[in-house]
Amino acid sequence: MDELIALDQSLFLELNSHRSPFWDAVMVFISNKYVWFPFYAILAGLFLYFYKRRGLLMVLCLGASVGLADFISSGIFKPFFARLRPCHDLALGAVNAVDGCGGRYGFVSSHAANAFAVAIFVILLLPKNQRVFKFLLLVWATAISYSRIYLGVHYPADITFGALVGTGAAWLGMYFYQKVSERYPYWQQ
Repeated sequence: MDELIALDQSLFLELNSHRSPFWDAVMVFISNKYVWFPFYAILAGLFLYFYKRRGLLMVLCLGASVGLADFISSGIFKPFFARLRPCHDLALGAVNAVDGCGGRYGFVSSHAANAFAVAIFVILLLPKNQRVFKFLLLVWATAISYSRIYLGVHYPADITFGALVGTGAAWLGMYFYQKVSERYPYWQQ
């Protein structure tokens, strides 16, 4: 386990060491959760416009997936594992914390969990021929996740396991969506 932690720390230091004023601004922007609210509103609006009641169920299940991912990452994992964020770990040395440090603990990343919950849920909803949009959703979630390493607030393992939590929450949300829409005809219209 110590070897994995050391590998995670050295990978973090490598990824966190490449900075520029331009990328600092880009990563702060990407990482800002409020920047993405218009995207979420448009996404919800499209679901409601095209799918009516079924779209409402989609929005509710997507929201539940994100809520579950956030609760697991922030409410369960962070206090249970109590792994310091890189910017709080004084033994780590030179960490470039570009935009503050955030809370004390970082395992797992809520940003990664939430972004992947959105991306994977929507990917599972989209038809197979929407490969470009599916790819863009993965790039979006990955960019948000990477920005957390760049900004010095998460280790790569925090991101990886956060993405897994978000993916699991999305699958669970999709399972619930399918069961409810199959069982109750009201939601099929």
